[in-house]
Amino acid sequence: MHQEQPNNPLHGLSLEKILTRLVEHYGWAALYEQIQINCFDNDPSIKSSLKFLRRTQWARDKVERLYINTFT
Repeated sequence: MHQEQPNNPLHGLSLEKILTRLVEHYGWAALYEQIQINCFDNDPSIKSSLKFLRRTQWARDKVERLYINTFT
């Protein structure tokens, strides 16, 4: 059951879409400068970063907050 979330800027966006857009906008090096997470610095990839972010809520929160601050 999907509920409408008109005030949620992340509604309808997957974590993969959020991360991909941030990488396209910042690049890996600048993304690491914004959020110091090793998966953005040490041999970064979308796949490995998603794996980490899905297991680590504090890191996911930082990525989502950066997305909101950057694109809204």
